[in-house]
Amino acid sequence: MQKLLIATLVGATLSALGCSRAEPGQAAPTASAAASPSGPLSAGAPAPDVTFALHNGEKLSLSSLRGKPVVVYFYPKDDTPGCTIEAQEIRDLYTELKATGAVVIGVSTDAADSHRAFAEKHALPFLLASDSSFELAKAFGVPLKNDRTMRVSFVIGTDGRIKRSFPEVTPKGHAAQLLAAISS
Repeated sequence: MQKLLIATLVGATLSALGCSRAEPGQAAPTASAAASPSGPLSAGAPAPDVTFALHNGEKLSLSSLRGKPVVVYFYPKDDTPGCTIEAQEIRDLYTELKATGAVVIGVSTDAADSHRAFAEKHALPFLLASDSSFELAKAFGVPLKNDRTMRVSFVIGTDGRIKRSFPEVTPKGHAAQLLAAISS
């Protein structure tokens, strides 16, 4: 009973901070109409051919990255505890990720200005994409909660297909999971 109470309190706190995920045994959050009803893309599916705005002011087409491994990780909100842990761990393993040839793109519904401040504050060397229209979330089937993307990650192979999907991500330790998925 005490474990359930603690889990409920932690979940409510993380949800209020904008950085949560469903706990095992709990119902998954309901997805907004902007997200795919079938859920996140799974391994073997072709990566969507989407173009998006980056925090540095440039636009990038996912199809232009074919031939390189790509990490696309969705997170709820810039500069919140869980999202910061995840981004810092990816930053700390970025040299190893880049050595595989991978391009790393973090995606949230925050505006480009917020992404620039987040990247600068935490010295994030990878790209951040703004998805305020929910087009990227919809293309990847990422659910939304309160107009924020849920924490879901994808590793896209050099062939442009999803190599690995992480539909429920825990921020701490996720960077190592991404590196292992790219390296395998």
